[in-house]
Amino acid sequence: MNDSSTSRLDMLRFARRIAVQQVEQIDRWIATEERREAEHRHGEQARPPAPDWLIEMGLGGRDPIYVHVGGCHMSGKRSRGVERDQALRALTERVAACPHCRPDTELGVLD
Repeated sequence: MNDSSTSRLDMLRFARRIAVQQVEQIDRWIATEERREAEHRHGEQARPPAPDWLIEMGLGGRDPIYVHVGGCHMSGKRSRGVERDQALRALTERVAACPHCRPDTELGVLD
């Protein structure tokens, strides 16, 4: 790039075009990331509230095996949200209370 037909001014203009292209690329990346973050925030806001009570079903999804307090870290993928009265009924029908979150204590059910 040091040949005599290329002036210093031409080289500076070339470098400027490259710099402008890079800034435009960074602006596109920023816009993409801003869209992703906005979608994530919208998804978080649109998410329904976590249920207060969960019933975890056994393999095959037929028999309930545990009652959990909503948000229990031990509730498995086979858990579904239920109303308070359903959780109470399950505990009185001898579905086990999760030993970690103790929904029986929360609901006031004593054996």
